Amino acid sequence: MTAVVGISALYHDAACCIIRDGRLIAAAQEERFTRMKYDPRTPVNAFAYCLDAAGLTADDLDCVAYYENPATKLDRIVRSFARGIGDISGLLDSFEEKTDTLNFIAGKLDYAGEMRSYDHHLAHCASAYYASGFENAAVLTADGVGEWTTTSLAKGIDGTVQIFDTVDFPHSLGLFYSAITAFLGFQPNSDEYKVMGLAAFGRPTYRAQLQKALIDDGKNPFRLDMAYFDYNKRMYSSALADLLGIAPRKSGQPIQQQHRDIASSAQELLEEALIAIAHRLHDATGFTDLCMAGGVALNCVANARLERETPFKRIFVQPASGDAGGALGAAMLAYREISGTRPDPMTHAYLGPRYSTSEVRRYLTRIGAHYEEFTGDQLVKRIAAELEAGKVVGWFQGAMEFGPRALGARSILADARRPDMQDILNLKIKNRESFRPFAPICLREAANDYFECSGELPYMTFTVKVRDPRVLPAISHVDGTARLQTVDSRTAPRLASLLHAFAERTGVPVLINTSFNRNGEPIVCSPEDAFSCFRESGIDVLVMDNFVVDRAAQSEELVTAGSLAYFSLAREVTPYLRDTYFFT
Repeated sequence: MTAVVGISALYHDAACCIIRDGRLIAAAQEERFTRMKYDPRTPVNAFAYCLDAAGLTADDLDCVAYYENPATKLDRIVRSFARGIGDISGLLDSFEEKTDTLNFIAGKLDYAGEMRSYDHHLAHCASAYYASGFENAAVLTADGVGEWTTTSLAKGIDGTVQIFDTVDFPHSLGLFYSAITAFLGFQPNSDEYKVMGLAAFGRPTYRAQLQKALIDDGKNPFRLDMAYFDYNKRMYSSALADLLGIAPRKSGQPIQQQHRDIASSAQELLEEALIAIAHRLHDATGFTDLCMAGGVALNCVANARLERETPFKRIFVQPASGDAGGALGAAMLAYREISGTRPDPMTHAYLGPRYSTSEVRRYLTRIGAHYEEFTGDQLVKRIAAELEAGKVVGWFQGAMEFGPRALGARSILADARRPDMQDILNLKIKNRESFRPFAPICLREAANDYFECSGELPYMTFTVKVRDPRVLPAISHVDGTARLQTVDSRTAPRLASLLHAFAERTGVPVLINTSFNRNGEPIVCSPEDAFSCFRESGIDVLVMDNFVVDRAAQSEELVTAGSLAYFSLAREVTPYLRDTYFFT
């Protein structure tokens, strides 16, 4: 037996995964256990979960693989500080974890075995190439920054990954987009997807100005004019405001047309930079398959243009493309080195904790919830009727998804045909900006009837055109697109059954699918998390495993927002326990 754990940690969105004999057994982000969004700390809870899911102990592992090279990263931090980029206090505040990273992590995990580390972008490349299952493929990764690298052009050939060209810090597509995110009053390294959504409401009228900041000189893939950026504090310099001719938007201020136009201009420039890089990559490799990872690869609007406007016939975007997915790449690289064989491809993202029927029943009974239990098709028929009636449903089924997007295991579902549902979800349930779109789920076999697409789109990593937005107004963005997830009975049988049941009632096998969380919170993990979100939001019906909890049937105290204290803040000091339904 060969067993390897991959770890990403100590910067953003820590995660852990485990590969045993080539198969990806489990993966989860630490934030789901601690309830601290983007928790960067050593993923002790996710590590315990992964070992448990694989039926192993730490002593059974061949190694723990880390997703970046600590020495090279430290070199970048020190050299950048010497050039006036960055704040040395961050290094001094976490000196041990920056200077003795592998031993620091091993100590936190109480692990005494072998530790290996891999360059950050090599881990990203591996996570995309090996997970894709493609034999020979071009590989493109782009993010904020790894050690020094911000963009990698690579090829996967016969089970090996070779990076042949890079763009290095401080030139970065990810940091360019983060700077625009900050300029528009959003949180960088968190809210870039808001800029992507906002862009559809604008026109690229600031393109000429922003081209002075993000430059295509015809030689390099791209470069930044650093006069417009300030990585020490707010990502952008005052020169960017002068360039654009407007003051930066502050958080909470109204969004004006000029903000929409800046988002549109930045999005267009990002897309065109990626398209140019993809053409360069195709010319260098001759391959017709492309694999992508890194945080920039989560820009599904750009991915759609790459699919339409480059020579690649197939594009695979690793669903946990951000830092969390680096854990997957590190584990795959270590497994390849130790076993001499290629790890198996990724066939689904349902890799997190699951809770048994008895565990869910025990929890609901303990808190005094009134619930109904269903078997067979009774559950989906009941919920299809609730959805048709306009109810908002919290859907908690099976194993939690790995990655930033809910894929029907920890989801909030609603009727996509209702014109008012987008506003209901944004304002009443999610408590977020009104401009943000919602994504649809659709039966795979019916997807082409409602969307301009072909084949599987299981990970919500591409936008597609909606054939008739009048039929599906709640998921149709202002530009007539949607970030589609296709569903089949092989990977998500109960969700597929629900879509069939909804189609039998309405004729439309499409639902809204948004993540099961409130604004600013991680996606729910446990039954307790799900009930807390149900209680604090306006969700009408909670479905957990075989159980249906109707808000109208509960005691007032149980479902009044703020009536019960959250336990989540205490979780960071307690380990994950498989045989319980909450953390003690």
